[in-house]
Amino acid sequence: MKDNKCIPCVARRKLKPIAPVKRKAASDVDIQKTFRLITDFVTGEKIPDVGAEANRQTVERVLIAEKGYTKKDIEVDAPLEVTIGNESYCSSVDLVVSVDSTRYMAIKCAPGSLGSREREIVSAARLLDEYQIPVSVVSDGKTAMVLDTVSGEKIGEGLDAIPSKNALQETAKSLKLQPIAEKRLEREKLIFRSYDSMNVNVGRNISPNQ
Repeated sequence: MKDNKCIPCVARRKLKPIAPVKRKAASDVDIQKTFRLITDFVTGEKIPDVGAEANRQTVERVLIAEKGYTKKDIEVDAPLEVTIGNESYCSSVDLVVSVDSTRYMAIKCAPGSLGSREREIVSAARLLDEYQIPVSVVSDGKTAMVLDTVSGEKIGEGLDAIPSKNALQETAKSLKLQPIAEKRLEREKLIFRSYDSMNVNVGRNISPNQ
């Protein structure tokens, strides 16, 4: 659930400029890999241009230029830590959008097929805070799938379907925020971990010491 003390999640974005990354190949021979750094549109921080990062930058611009949000409304890499058994699993949500300091939308930025990522972002939105963040979105920067977090049902498709700030403000007037049912909580954690653990080319998997 909500926990801002997730040190690995916070630390992963404090990266040095382009530097060789040593990884072990199957033959145990070191190989060199470098990552181009770009500036995040919302935070202004230097980040590695890996995986779906370019897609995320596009979505950030859409949120601000077309949907009426400000940079202060958007969290980038919001820490998400869940406890499963006796183990802690630390991850993050690509973008979380707030209205009047309340989180209302969670966004997963992904390359390729969006359908395979819908369940992942719905689980994240159900676990990130003390209540289920109402709107879940998965986007590749060109299109988007918008889902109702509580029901898991698709409520819109395309970038135009992403709610604007004004739309969420109107929704917030009558919407009752709901926590996830206790009997579903542990199962939801397992679902999130199973999907999220498949994310390889993401900034958090690059050591800040590299």
